[in-house]
Amino acid sequence: MNKLVTALAATTLGTATVVAAVGMTSPATATPPAALTAAPYGPSPTPPRPTVVPASTQEPVVTTPTVPSPTFTLPTVERPTITIPTIPRRPSIQATTPSPTPTPTPTPTPGPPVKPGPSGAPACSGVLVKPTDNAADVVDNTPAGSTICFAAGLHRIDRPLRPKAKQTLGSDQGAVLTGSVPLTGWTADGGDWVVKGVLPEPYRQIGQCEDNVTNICHLREQVFVNGKHLKRVASRELVVPGTFYGDYDNNAVWIGDNPAGRSVEMSKTPTAIDGGQAGVTVRGLTVEHFASAPQAGAVVLGGGWHVFANDIRWNHAVGAMLVNADGATLERNLIRFNGQLGVGQYSTTNGTIADNQVSGNNTDGFWIADWESGGIKTTWSNGGSVRGNLIKANLGVGLWSDAYDDGRTFSDNRIVDNAADGIRYEIGRNGVIENNTITGNGLGTGRGSGRSLWDGGGINVNTSSNVTVRNNTVADNVNGISIQSRTRGNGPWGLNVLRDVVVTGNKVTMKVGTAATGMVQNSGAAIPTGEVVLKGNNYTLDSLTADRFQKFGQWFSATEWQKAGFDTESQFTTG
Repeated sequence: MNKLVTALAATTLGTATVVAAVGMTSPATATPPAALTAAPYGPSPTPPRPTVVPASTQEPVVTTPTVPSPTFTLPTVERPTITIPTIPRRPSIQATTPSPTPTPTPTPTPGPPVKPGPSGAPACSGVLVKPTDNAADVVDNTPAGSTICFAAGLHRIDRPLRPKAKQTLGSDQGAVLTGSVPLTGWTADGGDWVVKGVLPEPYRQIGQCEDNVTNICHLREQVFVNGKHLKRVASRELVVPGTFYGDYDNNAVWIGDNPAGRSVEMSKTPTAIDGGQAGVTVRGLTVEHFASAPQAGAVVLGGGWHVFANDIRWNHAVGAMLVNADGATLERNLIRFNGQLGVGQYSTTNGTIADNQVSGNNTDGFWIADWESGGIKTTWSNGGSVRGNLIKANLGVGLWSDAYDDGRTFSDNRIVDNAADGIRYEIGRNGVIENNTITGNGLGTGRGSGRSLWDGGGINVNTSSNVTVRNNTVADNVNGISIQSRTRGNGPWGLNVLRDVVVTGNKVTMKVGTAATGMVQNSGAAIPTGEVVLKGNNYTLDSLTADRFQKFGQWFSATEWQKAGFDTESQFTTG
C-alpha cells in the first residue's frame, strides 16, 4: 500500500495575527488616513514585550467603508500493620482507662460545580450605582479599593469605566451594562425604514472578513430590534427583515423590520471596562452591545484583575481581552455571541482563563479559517493556563495559541463543534496540551476551509517546538492530530521551526471522510527524523485496513504506520 497522494499546494499562510491594512477611498470631506498602528495581536519584530494601546482608545481615522481540573487516580498504598509489643505493667503503677478512639470526620462530598454567569456572583455591598446615574462619573469619584455595586436595571455606558486600583465593580441583582443607544425617528421608505444622523465618521478597516469582497465585518456598529441582533448587509438593496445597512456616506441606517412598537438600539460606546490600574475585580455584570473595534475587547483586563461570574455577550469584536494582564484571572463567565472572538490574550505572564463557557462567537462575519475568530486566542504570552472551559459552536478555531506563546498549558477543556481546529498551537514553544475532550471540530465550510492535514484537525501543532500532546480524547473531528511544519520566517527565538513534538496517551477516533493523523511539511521546512514522536496512543478506526495515517503526503493503514516506525506501542481497534 503506502499510496502517494496528489501533492498539496505548499503556499504558506502567513501568521494569522498579522493584520494588513486595506486602503479605502476617502470622501471629499475626509481627512487623509493616519498611519496604521499595530493591532493588539500583531507580532513585534523584537523580543521585548510591546507596549499596547488597546484599539478601543485609538482615535478613528477617517476613510469610507466600501460597504474540572484534571482527575488523577492515585495508586492505593497499603499501610503497614505495626504490632506494638506488650509491655508488662509494673506492680506499682495503676493502669488508666484508655481514651475512646475518636470517630473520624467524614470527608464532605463536593457539590456541583458553580455555573458560569452572574448567578454565581456573591452579594455586593458598597457604593450604589442606579440606572439613572452616570456610572463613569461614579467610578471616577470613588476612591481606590472601594466596592461599587450596580443596581438592577439597564445602565447605559457612554464612556469606558476605568476603575482605580483594587476597586470592585459588581452586582448581585442582574445589572446590565450596555453600550448601545436607542434609535428613534424612523421613516418608512420603499418597504424599509430609515433613520439619519446616528452614525459616526467613517473609520479604517481592521481585520479579515469571511466575505472578503464586501469586507464589512470591521464595521463596529450593531443594531438590535427587541434585543435581536440584526445581520449587517453591504447595500440598501440587500435589506430584508432581520438585516440592516449602515450608509456612512449619507449618515443613515436602514432596517427591514417595522420599528413601530419595538425597541431599536445601535451599539455606540467602544469599551465597557478597561484601564491600567491593578487588582480590579469585576463580577456579576451583564456586558452587552459595545461597538468594540476588531481585536479589542468590551472588557479589558489589567494586571492582577479577577473577572468572574459575568455574562459578556453581543459585543462587536472580542468579549474579554487580557492585555499586559500579568497574573489576571478570567473565570466562570458566560462569553457568547460576540462578533469576532470570545476571549483574547496578549502580552501577559501567568494569566488564567478557567471554567468559562465560550460559545457562539463570531456573529459578525470574520474569516473563519484563519483570522482570530472563534473561541479563545492567546499570543505573546508566557506561562499560565487555559483550563476547564467549555468552548462550543464558535465560527472559528476553538482554542488558539499563536505567535510566540511560551510555556502555556491547555488542559481539561471541552472543545466541541467549532468550525475550524479544536486546538491550534502555532509558532510557540514549551506547550502542554493535556486532558482535553475535543469532538466535532474543523468541519466548517467557507473561504480557506478544507479536509487535509494542512487544514487542521482536532489538535493542530503548527511550526512549534517542545510541545507535548497527551491524554486527550479526540473524536470525530475533520482530522485527528495534525502536525504541520511550514516556512514561517524568524522571530524572537530565531528561525521558526517544528521540533520535539511528543504525542502520547491520547484516544483518537477517526472513522469518516479523509480523517487522518500524521505530519505534513513544505519544501522549506523539512522535519528531521525523530523530532515527532507518537507513542502509547489508542486509535479507534472504521477499519484496520483504512488509510488513516499520513506522512508527507503518503498514506498508511494502521499496520503500515507501525511498520514505518510510528505508534509502535499504540493500540488500534474498530468500533
